[in-house]
Amino acid sequence: MHITPTAIPDVLLIAPRVFGDARGFFYESFNQQAFDEATGTRHQFVQDNHSRSSRGVLRGLHYQLPPHAQGKLVRVVRGRVWDVAVDIRQGSPTFGRWVGEELSEDNQRQLWIPPGLAHGFLVLSDSADFLYKTTAYYQPQAERCIAWNDAQLAIRWPEGITPLLSAKDAQGLSLARAELSPSPPGRGQG
Repeated sequence: MHITPTAIPDVLLIAPRVFGDARGFFYESFNQQAFDEATGTRHQFVQDNHSRSSRGVLRGLHYQLPPHAQGKLVRVVRGRVWDVAVDIRQGSPTFGRWVGEELSEDNQRQLWIPPGLAHGFLVLSDSADFLYKTTAYYQPQAERCIAWNDAQLAIRWPEGITPLLSAKDAQGLSLARAELSPSPPGRGQG
């Protein structure tokens, strides 16, 4: 696997080694030992999620408060999305910054989003199947949402697509009003 740090150093773009020929392709989508070595972390994944969404669906910006904060390893197995991570860890040197990457069935890239960051995505293709592994179980009482279009964050979402939001996501708070995560732990903890 090839690891590329983003503008938020803890958020990593992961490109697997893909073996392909005229018959198709094969790649190892997850290997705990390789992930730990590549990221310098020791996270245990406890839940896998799969969503299917239509073009224009925007999910997020979601996060869970400690002690239920979730790290997420995300990828797309069908279609294309614009995937966004936002650092909402108070005291972090990259607090309030965001990174975005296109994830698709063609590029087969993954994004590692550590605990304490908010996450969302916008579907660019007719539909998309989005998979994510999480380091903590879903806890509804700990779930929070920041508005996808918060002026302070100024996320540059792809143009030409009117976002379709769930009722819950339409009620997302501004970063200034949101209940946030504390300072990030040292790298390798979690």
